[in-house]
Amino acid sequence: MYAMRLVSLLAAAQSLIYQGQPLRIPFQCGEDDIHALGLDCTAEAPCAVFLELTGLEIAGAKIFASGNLHTATTTLASILLASEDEGKTWTEPHERIRSAGLEQIQFVDFERGWVAGQQLQAVPRDPFFLVTTDGGKSWRRRPVAGEGQVGAIEQFWFDSRTDGLVAIDRMQSAETGARHSIYESRTGGEGWSIREVSARPLKLKRAAGQNPDRRLRADARSKSFVLERRTGGRWQILASFLVETGVCRPPPEPEPAPPQGQ
Repeated sequence: MYAMRLVSLLAAAQSLIYQGQPLRIPFQCGEDDIHALGLDCTAEAPCAVFLELTGLEIAGAKIFASGNLHTATTTLASILLASEDEGKTWTEPHERIRSAGLEQIQFVDFERGWVAGQQLQAVPRDPFFLVTTDGGKSWRRRPVAGEGQVGAIEQFWFDSRTDGLVAIDRMQSAETGARHSIYESRTGGEGWSIREVSARPLKLKRAAGQNPDRRLRADARSKSFVLERRTGGRWQILASFLVETGVCRPPPEPEPAPPQGQ
């Protein structure tokens, strides 16, 4: 375990309430974070921290958004946002994962869902899923392959609560020249096995994140990510989140103790 402040700061008692103006995600980092992530942040020149949202899913009244927090050069941590009241109240149901990003989301019903992710360092590696079976109240992390594997999740899709496929780009050719692979799961994402490998890109017939009735867009005017749902031919704003979340800087140096006897 590490003494990080990149963990979730939106517990139930610290939820954010959307009232029509973009929400700012709380963020803190300490000196340990700066050293562990190799950041060049100082008190005089702090590092600006930004939110990037990449995934959106709606399951009844529940809304989920996924992405990462990053500086101009470094991915700091993943982020998963959740609302159980159609976008009014927001929390983080899973702790932030250092140097990782979350992307596509899929729910097959109101209880079982998946979020794709990977570590984002020099190259993407260690692709994984966050899996829930209780409607997003709790999540558990499950790897797609062995630890240390270079690769990124391109697409995934579950046909049922148990059966799913994921397409992986390994970013580099293996000895066989097979850069691309498809893994399958018969256990709801708890375990995966290779189904197909190819030197050419492999595409799934269906993929998460392709619902035409919901969208996630960057709005230049408000400098925010806007979550929307199509209702009756019109787009309804569910919530929005500011791109700029704050800065990362070392804590101030403690004041020197006065000499004894004074």
